[in-house]
Amino acid sequence: MKHMTRTWGARWVLAAAFAAASTVALAQDLKIGFVSTERILRDSNAAKAAQTRLEQEFSRREREIDALGNQLRQATEKLEKDAPTLSESQRATRQRQLAELDRDFQRRRREFQEDLAQRRNEELQQVIERANRVIKQIAEAEKYDLILQEAVYIAPRHDITDKVISGLNNAK
Repeated sequence: MKHMTRTWGARWVLAAAFAAASTVALAQDLKIGFVSTERILRDSNAAKAAQTRLEQEFSRREREIDALGNQLRQATEKLEKDAPTLSESQRATRQRQLAELDRDFQRRRREFQEDLAQRRNEELQQVIERANRVIKQIAEAEKYDLILQEAVYIAPRHDITDKVISGLNNAK
């Protein structure tokens, strides 16, 4: 029985060594690349153009909301200043108007933020889709086996983000 255990133990060691050797050989043949999505969304011309479109599309609404916020602030200051001289009914009326203005301001600001977030996601999704097409072209042209977009650590020699940004900038 001892002999049989030693034999099985030796077989397990041999199998583990073979598996480790196979993994090392496989890893040596594996060509891996890494792409930083964050850098693409920050540095590519497509991402910068998307940001410009968003600013143009939403700048008017942002100015309107800022103006409404200023109006609310001024109305609040005026009420505080005038409160000692106002009758109870005048003060209640102004407070009600101020509360209405505040609700309108909060609603419009919330809608603005939701619309902006939705449009930003749409624009960035288009950039990511274009980048993924460029990544696939690079992978096929340069015979990559694996390209990662998220990693805790990656050696700089595997980072192909600059190639992807360049390909994205040159693609129309």
